[in-house]
Amino acid sequence: MFETDETIYRRFLLGGSEDDLRLLLERHREGLTLFLHGIVHNLDDAEELMLDAFAVAASGTSRFSGKSSFRTWLFAIGRKLAVSHLRRQRFRSGSLENRDDDAAPAPELTLLREERNRQLYIALGRLNEDYRQILYLLYFEEMSHEEAARVMGKTVRQTYNLAHRGRQALKETLERMGFDHAEP
Repeated sequence: MFETDETIYRRFLLGGSEDDLRLLLERHREGLTLFLHGIVHNLDDAEELMLDAFAVAASGTSRFSGKSSFRTWLFAIGRKLAVSHLRRQRFRSGSLENRDDDAAPAPELTLLREERNRQLYIALGRLNEDYRQILYLLYFEEMSHEEAARVMGKTVRQTYNLAHRGRQALKETLERMGFDHAEP
């Protein structure tokens, strides 16, 4: 029988084993890391922030109220950590490093085996941060607009608007890249 994340997490907090936390980590590690990479643009930082998000969850310092799914709550923790990370980075350096959107694909893109998925991921990287985040949450993590709104700290209406504008921007970006949506 499949146990929900919420059940596993509550059992862990009530003295469950490290295996409970390990199972949650296995379920959400990759998706959370890719989401955080979209915010901080550095795979090493994204992996570290993913582990930090799990540390916050494991410590119980951030309360899981059950108003959302465990995954939504975990992604919201990760997003807050990533935003704080960027603020600290901006404070230390005076500004964020410039991204080179035309650089060769990052190593994590090798996980996305098909050429169409790589093109999509590259195109997503060229979008406004809010557009990229909402599309990632809706389509890669299959969150509802309500869950995505909680993660991003937006209203549900804002997520619908962002998703609509994000899809339009993504389509335009893919067309500029020469992506042919009619291909099989």
